[in-house]
Amino acid sequence: MAGGKEIRTKIKSVKNTQKITRAMEMVATSKMRKAQDRMRAARPYGEKIRKVTAHLAQALVDYQHPFLIGRDTVKRVGIIVVTSDKGLCGGLNTNVLRLALNKMKGWDQNGVETAVTAIGNKGFGFMARNGAKVLSHATGLGDTPHLEQLIGPIKVMVDAFTAGEVDEVHLVYTKFVNTMKQEPVLEQLLPLASEAVAKPQSHEYNWEYLFEPDAKSVIDDLMGRYLEALVYQAVAENIASEQAARMVAMKAATDNADKVIGNLQLLYNKTRQAAITKELSEICAGAAAV
Repeated sequence: MAGGKEIRTKIKSVKNTQKITRAMEMVATSKMRKAQDRMRAARPYGEKIRKVTAHLAQALVDYQHPFLIGRDTVKRVGIIVVTSDKGLCGGLNTNVLRLALNKMKGWDQNGVETAVTAIGNKGFGFMARNGAKVLSHATGLGDTPHLEQLIGPIKVMVDAFTAGEVDEVHLVYTKFVNTMKQEPVLEQLLPLASEAVAKPQSHEYNWEYLFEPDAKSVIDDLMGRYLEALVYQAVAENIASEQAARMVAMKAATDNADKVIGNLQLLYNKTRQAAITKELSEICAGAAAV
């Protein structure tokens, strides 16, 4: 059995750790509110541009943007993986990386090559360690993501699709459901002519638009804004999920520290009582011998 001094040292160590976890919980709670406000502010724009792009995919337009044209065969797939830069947020990164890895293994078994754009330090490190082909990455986004930090890595993957180096582009991130639930999601970004994007509503008619100055200029700009909005929304969702997961994880760690301290305190009391009893027994034995 450990001595009283060792137990007191361990109790002090656990209390110091508990102070850290409690502080991290409070910081994550504050950041979570701001991240949720940012995420909810971005959702209406993302949903609206989804609808406009979906209607455009059904419209009778002479100009067909390359993003709207599906490939006959899929031999190479690009995947944009959104994770956090920091850990201590429960199974958030583990779940999304497991989803991405399982999908990549399925493609590999079918003879489909994969290339990765990693957004977030955890995803970048994971893909590099597993030998994935990383085309581009973005790390150090902080708590407030900026679109200019994302445009470069996204453009590398989009250019690869335009050049025919990849036939599909998918996006993997963690969607914020509520404070206690965040779920990993995989969506197809390119080509846009998938059923999930092209048919948001059941209409019997086709959409018609008048373009000014011309269809090519408008559609090209719209496609760029569409991709940027989707990736930015995914990053905003992931940051909100990260702060919520970290808050829950740190609260659980703080509560577990209370239990550990209680158990150690009980062990310390038993050890101290045993030492006192032993000393009394020795004193009584010595007195009896005299």
